[in-house]
Amino acid sequence: MLKFKRFDFSPILGWSVSRYDTFATCKRKYFYQYYAKYDPDFTRERIDALKKLTSIPLETGNIAHDIISTVLQRLLKSNSEINRQRFQEFVDKKAELNCKNKTFFEVHYAEKEAVTPVDMLPTINESLSAFLGSPRFEWVKEKAIKSKNDWLIEPPGYGETRINDMKAYCKVDFLFVNEGRIVILDWKTGKRMEEKHGKQLLGYSAWAAYHLNADAAKIDPILAYLRPAYEEVKLTPSTSDLENFAAQIRVETDEMYALCSDVEENAPMDKATFEMTANLGLCKYCNYKELCNRI
Repeated sequence: MLKFKRFDFSPILGWSVSRYDTFATCKRKYFYQYYAKYDPDFTRERIDALKKLTSIPLETGNIAHDIISTVLQRLLKSNSEINRQRFQEFVDKKAELNCKNKTFFEVHYAEKEAVTPVDMLPTINESLSAFLGSPRFEWVKEKAIKSKNDWLIEPPGYGETRINDMKAYCKVDFLFVNEGRIVILDWKTGKRMEEKHGKQLLGYSAWAAYHLNADAAKIDPILAYLRPAYEEVKLTPSTSDLENFAAQIRVETDEMYALCSDVEENAPMDKATFEMTANLGLCKYCNYKELCNRI
């Protein structure tokens, strides 16, 4: 059974791909996303409600990930053939519940009256069909299943780790050990974003190297794109790659620290310090656009 390090709570901010991506995109969005309780103009309840908005593309990916996780969890108990009719009924029910229980960006901002499973199921089904029909899934059932006691599937929490003593979050989708190698699989239902996704793979590698005391050369991080057709992108990280990655994370973490009035307590500077993006095109898709009143 794989064992992972645990950490006591500390308020200092932790780097993640999504956190820094938000920071680099728009400092005001970053403020709303991570420092709502410090906002002098809007209640935390209102900001948190906007933070919780999902969207059709986002929820499509979430559902596909959840179903894949369920399939892998099922494999731990049984390698029997999946009943495709019952499987589709399960997927349909999942989509229906998510539409019922979540508030969508498209509805909140009056782009649609309602979001229904019909809006998501074609893409979800396409992604799941690609996964179930992929050589990788067959390989998992035939080869990786032998080490099922060392499987890590969508672990709880946020994937906290340390990268050169800096707090960071790099949550993996699926990690296991196969013939002495640490294999990390991450599923993607959307378009390719090579720079962002490449950083994710390095983050997963750094996570595994830290928690499992593993050499970089023994880690195989893999991106599995499910659409428009199944395709994998593999990374072969070296020790120097992880060292360079750590140096980059130090720079990006220091940039975020620079907007803290108290780094150790992760307290932000005044809201006015967090400037709005100059790219108004990005505002169109921002959960918090009603607070900025720019478009």
